Amino acid sequence: MKTAEFVTPKHPDKICDKISDTILNECLKQDKNSRVAIETMGGHKEIYITGELTSNAKINVKEIAKNIVGKNYKIKTNIVKQSNFIKHGVDSGGAGDQGIMIGYACNDNKQYLPHEYFLARDLAKFLYNEWPVDGKTQITVNKNNEIDNIVASFLGVKTSNLKDKIKKWKYYNGSKIYANPAGDWYNGGLDADAGLTGRKIIVDNYGPRIPVGGGAFSGKDPSKVDRSGAYIARHLAVELLKENNANEVIVKLAYAIGVEQPVMSVANIDGKEIELKKDLSYKVIAEKLNLYKIDYSKICEWGHYANEYIE
Repeated sequence: MKTAEFVTPKHPDKICDKISDTILNECLKQDKNSRVAIETMGGHKEIYITGELTSNAKINVKEIAKNIVGKNYKIKTNIVKQSNFIKHGVDSGGAGDQGIMIGYACNDNKQYLPHEYFLARDLAKFLYNEWPVDGKTQITVNKNNEIDNIVASFLGVKTSNLKDKIKKWKYYNGSKIYANPAGDWYNGGLDADAGLTGRKIIVDNYGPRIPVGGGAFSGKDPSKVDRSGAYIARHLAVELLKENNANEVIVKLAYAIGVEQPVMSVANIDGKEIELKKDLSYKVIAEKLNLYKIDYSKICEWGHYANEYIE
């Protein structure tokens, strides 16, 4: 049996992702060469934004945050420029950090994603369209990828209404529903809980069945291979899945900080490992996937691989 969860854009961690990625958007709009590594943490009427930012862009970080969380939030910042010890390595085309990136694709569904993850995301979107609030879903499937049970908790939604709506979901198969299993709740989001950029790393990737390299995405510009390397790994996995008419592909990349090409670049296609001989510098990746122009504040909301941005 396999289980995956998903959260809505109003979840506290996702709000923090959105703040970090909106700051990134505004920097890249004005200065393509911006170096951004922004972390946001907040809750209970306060937001704290820290990290590194080197850019010619003129932005108001506090105003950006308040436009997302509301004017009644106190915003604190502690942002410095990127370290020169990193800058010289990245300016010459080297990766902005070391790290391992995992790309994955399978033929479980039309989005080439693990089916339990695909279903948890689809249900979250279905319910969010009705109630755009803080919410979470969770799906367990059996060995045949049939739904075994469903869990969903949504802020301010009566349990009976939530359960009735789930029964109208196109993938519902009569399985057990745990709707608001702790009871109805009316205090959520950043008012009830703290949020942190990058904390929903498994939701951002493929669910818990597939390993991740460990690097989060939000708030990071394309020179950070945590983001660009992971995106190209997914792109290659989908490409190889289609080319080989395969069931499952896992791409693994590893980078050294300041080094242009990955120190490891392999793909496992239905159990057979091959070496990938491609130019996978962050500059080439960014141009190929249009990473200087996409809307990061949107891509962070619904999983980084289950939308039109990275394919």
